[in-house]
Amino acid sequence: MLSVYPACFFQEENSYSVVFPDLNGLSTCGDTLNDAMTAAVDCLAGYLYMSKKEGEEIPVPSVMADINISLLAGELEVTVEGAFVNMISVDVDSYAKKYFEKAVKKTLTIPSWLNKAAMEKNINFSQVLQEALLKKIQEEH
Repeated sequence: MLSVYPACFFQEENSYSVVFPDLNGLSTCGDTLNDAMTAAVDCLAGYLYMSKKEGEEIPVPSVMADINISLLAGELEVTVEGAFVNMISVDVDSYAKKYFEKAVKKTLTIPSWLNKAAMEKNINFSQVLQEALLKKIQEEH
């Protein structure tokens, strides 16, 4: 499902700052406008993905025309010159599958006797490792 939120872009000397006024001051930046746009998509996807994962309420996006960029610029103490509002859209589920939930290959070494015993029992090595890592992480919190 596509999510669309307004983002305020502020041009600075050598970069762009991006602020999502509906998302608790969520912000990012980029050296160029293209970098800032890319970072804005990544930032929005990450915020919405984590909010959903943690069961947090996700604010309804504002209508772009209702965003007062001059007021926000004043609050942030940045110049409004060169600033603009743009809608940023992302399919969070597709983005998460590609970037956040992407599997990473790991190489590890175990004793041959353990490998043989696990293979005889048709144990899924990846699943066991994931479960053990999650348990270890949860123990440390």
